[in-house]
Amino acid sequence: MRAIRVHAFGDPEVLQIEEVATPVPGPGEVLVRLRAAGVNPVETYVRSGSYARLPELPYTPGGDGAGDVEAVGEGVRDVRPGDRVYVTEGATYAEYCTCDASKVYPLAERISYAQGAALGVPYATALYALRRIQARAGDWLFVRGGSGAVGVAAVQLARARGLRSVATAGTPQGLAMLREIGADAAVAHDDAEAARALTGGRGFDVILDMAAHHGLGQDLELLAPGGRIAVIGARGPVEVQPRMLMATGASVHGILVFLAPAEELRRVHLELVAGLRDGTLSPVIGKSFPLADAKAAHRAVMQSGAHGKVILAID
Repeated sequence: MRAIRVHAFGDPEVLQIEEVATPVPGPGEVLVRLRAAGVNPVETYVRSGSYARLPELPYTPGGDGAGDVEAVGEGVRDVRPGDRVYVTEGATYAEYCTCDASKVYPLAERISYAQGAALGVPYATALYALRRIQARAGDWLFVRGGSGAVGVAAVQLARARGLRSVATAGTPQGLAMLREIGADAAVAHDDAEAARALTGGRGFDVILDMAAHHGLGQDLELLAPGGRIAVIGARGPVEVQPRMLMATGASVHGILVFLAPAEELRRVHLELVAGLRDGTLSPVIGKSFPLADAKAAHRAVMQSGAHGKVILAID
């Protein structure tokens, strides 16, 4: 099978397509013929060697994907060959991957493989964050960085859960897309005062921040009393005024979906599967690249002006 392999940490040029042996599912595992793989910023940090936890070299990147079950290992009962699924672990920059059967979820017929590959990290992160900060129906939600994959997920989940959402984007196309997928309002990244005004000046109950290195200090000024912030993305330090935390009784939560308890993740994905089935969730694909062009995908996922999910299409 074809797979992307990394033999040395470095820039995107280290992503090389090679022929490797097709994996065989062990006990409790599932072999999936992948049709699409999700590309996430964390995979660029790992590839560069800058991430805290690094795999042994050589390795195949990835963790999100969608496709068809090819075979199952001993003891697997709930997944069958031929099932359409999305996966949340495994080396997914490849034609096939194996993963634990507990990390395989049914993919609704209305959802494409490309959309399925957008679920694992983005949608699970957004929903885990909303649960962590106890977002409730009727709350005002501010999504800083709404046009990226996690932001899109947050806006759709907010609508499904009865929250009122204001999301930011950096382009007219991004703002239009946010309104189309259900945001109550969309504003430019630097138009925080307009965002606050939409709440009648009260401020936001909950904030999801995909770029805390730019916005965390400002987030504290946008909160309603008792407000909660989920820090989902940051690429550097930021200065904050602790008195702003004190003034509103605010709390700030760091979100890393890979650290979520297994039972919590199971509940998250059960809710996502239901949302895919009933039509309340529908991932937006921004850019698609062939598997052999993983280098370009890694560059694209780190560019500003995001408009949905970056994926690899696997023929």
